[in-house]
Amino acid sequence: MTHVLVTGGAGFIGSHVVAALLAAGHDVTVADSGNPAAHRTPPPAFVHGVAVRRLDVRDRAEVAQALTGVDAVLHQAAMVGLGVDLDDLPEYVGCNDLGTAVLLAAMAHAGVRRLVLASSMVVYGEGVYRCPVHGQARAAARSRSDLDAGRFDNLCVRCDTPLTPDLIDEDAPLDPRSVYAATKVSQEHLSAAWARQTGGSVAALRYHNVYGPGMPRDTPYSGVAAIFRSALESGRPPRVFEDGAQRRDFVHVRDVATANVAALGSARPGFRAYNVASGRPATIGTMAAELSRAAGGPPPVVTGEFRLGDVRHIVASPARARRELGFSATIGLAEGVAEFAHAPLRA
Repeated sequence: MTHVLVTGGAGFIGSHVVAALLAAGHDVTVADSGNPAAHRTPPPAFVHGVAVRRLDVRDRAEVAQALTGVDAVLHQAAMVGLGVDLDDLPEYVGCNDLGTAVLLAAMAHAGVRRLVLASSMVVYGEGVYRCPVHGQARAAARSRSDLDAGRFDNLCVRCDTPLTPDLIDEDAPLDPRSVYAATKVSQEHLSAAWARQTGGSVAALRYHNVYGPGMPRDTPYSGVAAIFRSALESGRPPRVFEDGAQRRDFVHVRDVATANVAALGSARPGFRAYNVASGRPATIGTMAAELSRAAGGPPPVVTGEFRLGDVRHIVASPARARRELGFSATIGLAEGVAEFAHAPLRA
């Protein structure tokens, strides 16, 4: 039995991770700061019967105390999403990067050498594309003028031919295009440096679009699935940005929790990144339509609006996680959305 500290353990993904760890027979300490970006009300006193320790990972003394007797850390705590505006920048860097640095320093001092880091697909920026003329290509950031004109697709920088999305693997160059993405890249680099210096083990799980029961409702930091669900609960149609053809890999939160347990059991030395994805991409418009049907609500409205930090397509290869961790997602989109349409959301 392994004693695991789960930071952010009262959050959306963290609480599912705690349940999966307990089911696998691990001893769990749950820590959560109650950050209002994730919790509009104070976090619960218990998560699946485990007392929640109020902990800000930027507090060195508290982190050191929380690591007593711990064998491994599953670091889920983070500010997530694109945020509201650049006023959020200091809080993102403080929570995500300073918090991770404090945690890693305390782990080194305590002799804890196993870390599973919640990373994100956003570290890639745009996904990988293929040009019918020039083969595999990286896409440049889309300009405001093109987006204003409704030109959403990426074009080949050499011939202006529309690009087709291809599978992105973990060896793709990192290209963060938002503050949140930059902090996740920094978390990965900090943990890789920690692993080299300590001989520790880091599995960085690059979550793709996670959805499922317990997502936070009505917050600009929520994922798109929760935003759609909140709209349907209020009797409003989901508002789909751009033309709805953006491709993503939607992965159910219980599959994500399973991936965390699998990564905990793989203690290979050094830093290793893994896509955590279903391997079955869908468009955002398809997700919205499936959710509307399952909820019996109004059909989605495609608005043509956009956010500059968004990318057009990102489609993951799950091969490394399957090969090295023995992890494969099992919950399909239709099954997951049918449940999610009526599952409780978190205030």
